[in-house]
Amino acid sequence: MNRANLLLLTPPFTQLNTPYPATAYLKGFLNTKDISAYQADLGIEVILKLFSKKELEKLFAYAEKGGKIRTDNSLRIFSLSKIYVRLIDQVILFLQGKNPNLARQIAAGNLLPRASRFDQTDDLAWAFGNMGIQDKAKHLATLFLEDIADFIKETVDENFGFSRYAERLGQSANSFDELYNQLSAPLTYIDQITLPALKNKLEAVQPKLVCFSVPFPGNLYSAFRCAQFIKTNYPTIKIAMGGGFPNTELRSVTDVRVFEFFDYITLDDGELPIELLYTNIKNPTASNPDFNFYKRTLLLEKGEVLYNNFSLRKDYPQEKNGTPDYSDLLLDQYISVIEIANPMHSLWSDGRWNKLTMAHGCYWGKCTFCDISLDYIGNYQPVAAKLLVDRMETIIAQTGERGFHFVDEAAPPALMRELALEILKRDLTVSWWTNIRFEKSFGFDLCRLLQASGCIAVSGGLEVASNRLLALIQKGVTVEQVAQVTRNFTEAGIMVHAYLMYAYPTQTIQETVDSLEMVRQLFELSVLQSGFWHQFALTAHSPVGMDPAAYGVTPELAEITFANNDVAFTDQTGIDHNQFSYGLKKSLFNFMHDIGFEFPLQDWFEFPIPETTVPPDFIERALEDPSQYELKPSTKLVWVGPLPIITEQKKEVILSFHNQTNRTEITLDIQRGQWLAAFLKQIAADKGSVMTYGNLEKMYTEKFTDFLSFWYGAEMQEVREMGLLTL
Repeated sequence: MNRANLLLLTPPFTQLNTPYPATAYLKGFLNTKDISAYQADLGIEVILKLFSKKELEKLFAYAEKGGKIRTDNSLRIFSLSKIYVRLIDQVILFLQGKNPNLARQIAAGNLLPRASRFDQTDDLAWAFGNMGIQDKAKHLATLFLEDIADFIKETVDENFGFSRYAERLGQSANSFDELYNQLSAPLTYIDQITLPALKNKLEAVQPKLVCFSVPFPGNLYSAFRCAQFIKTNYPTIKIAMGGGFPNTELRSVTDVRVFEFFDYITLDDGELPIELLYTNIKNPTASNPDFNFYKRTLLLEKGEVLYNNFSLRKDYPQEKNGTPDYSDLLLDQYISVIEIANPMHSLWSDGRWNKLTMAHGCYWGKCTFCDISLDYIGNYQPVAAKLLVDRMETIIAQTGERGFHFVDEAAPPALMRELALEILKRDLTVSWWTNIRFEKSFGFDLCRLLQASGCIAVSGGLEVASNRLLALIQKGVTVEQVAQVTRNFTEAGIMVHAYLMYAYPTQTIQETVDSLEMVRQLFELSVLQSGFWHQFALTAHSPVGMDPAAYGVTPELAEITFANNDVAFTDQTGIDHNQFSYGLKKSLFNFMHDIGFEFPLQDWFEFPIPETTVPPDFIERALEDPSQYELKPSTKLVWVGPLPIITEQKKEVILSFHNQTNRTEITLDIQRGQWLAAFLKQIAADKGSVMTYGNLEKMYTEKFTDFLSFWYGAEMQEVREMGLLTL
């Protein structure tokens, strides 16, 4: 561990399987400025310490001494504590990919002790098949860890969670009082593991500035507790906080007690704000041209909170921010877990993904529930495809990992196309996935191109699954369009996850029931593989939050001295939407496992609901829409399959096309056959060359006649199925 001027920290907890990328982004930028920085994810370090043989022995003894082992579940786990202690290190190694041979023992079903998390494991053979031993074992090992986590929450620390800690203290915390009081209380069990890990970093790195990235409410308490430790023990070190939580929640903070813990809170993009913090700390004199000039920084001055945005320097464009740098992070020690036996759903927790962004902000930027007034949504800046792939290759060389999660708000289709073409041009083997809007530009051929480049999954917002409400949201899509786009992705071999929403303002009970029926049909027809229901939350920076009356919403405003984002409200409908939560999630859980489609919707709820008004074949008819992708002269053509083998027979040519699963032959006259083979070679994706449909027609008619008969003929249909794409 080397000394550095800046220490970039992610406090507990975010993800088990991969580091949250904010510090890697910042370190990549700081590299371009020759500012030394060291980064660490305290979350994974605390998890690895907590879930170890030595610490688990202490934990069970602590729980027994505390006398809180009372529930049947915790009593069972405690009675099997020696087995948990004996197995924990080997299970962690297995989930890190370092002990694969343990999979068969775990999958056999009699190695791991079982508590309440194992109650729903009857269909594992169906879910994972006879050969899915590694994934089945990973799922069982995950349940094993979750049982221990339940024990921790029941007996040792009620605030514990694998991807969050003391989240409640950061949610809708208009006042700082509760969090402040908690920070005055004795250290929690997790604190007593976290702070020694922090101390080790501080002693080794000896930074001038510590920057905490706080993406979620579940990181907030630990960030403050760590800052408190630094202030007490290392008072000369300056401390800053940035990230998703302050960007959305702390823009209106006025409580001066916050600055007992942090010297600075930076908002929005952190690159320039942190550079200016560093230059002011390094040279705190008037000779410094940036002296006392900051960018989007909250600090304490003369006993009051000041928003210092006095610097006239402009933020760096995305192409100048450098390549994310994942050095220092314990990349080989992250834990892959499978919580739900669903291939798409598991992507968020299984596998080590390098995080990148195709574009800053959202190219659509209209959804009324979204924080479109804030910089992270409203400031749209795409990154050129060539630069993106340069960054991918750099990260592969650094990490050895070829999996990428593009964490865009919504990846632009045109940029996704160019990214895919650039990946194919460089003959790069990668796996990647991202978030999208289900817009009509995702035709079948574009989806095939994305799949050929390594795209394995997409996630996007179906939201309320109601055309009236989608229009009110200004989503820019219809349910029918979503069905067609998800079908295109699925048929191209790309998994699809849908974000779903209920309780949107003015949503009726009938519309909630009808939305569920839409979702049921999408899953039954296998054009959706995964989904998640969210209850609508009113946020202060969204169009609904800024003009609630226009949406029939009455906010319950409170005095804001600390966090301000989620706003309590009443809906003019007067409906208790909370009652739908369990039934919606239970039905979706079953649909994701391909069961329960035949059940009446009423069976998912313990209270009466109306019959759906959606025809039982609504989605099926939407998928039968005969509308075709229109070929324009500017439509691009690209070949993504292997080039054909040519066999000449008298006056004919046989072109044999092979792909990973099929072989197809077409027979043409010699001239057309040779021309077609040369054309496909010319537009092969690895050549980086494309041709427009208009140029193809012109080139063809210079030699032959009746282009349309050729293009729409049976032979060319076969060629298109084997890899000739129109984009």
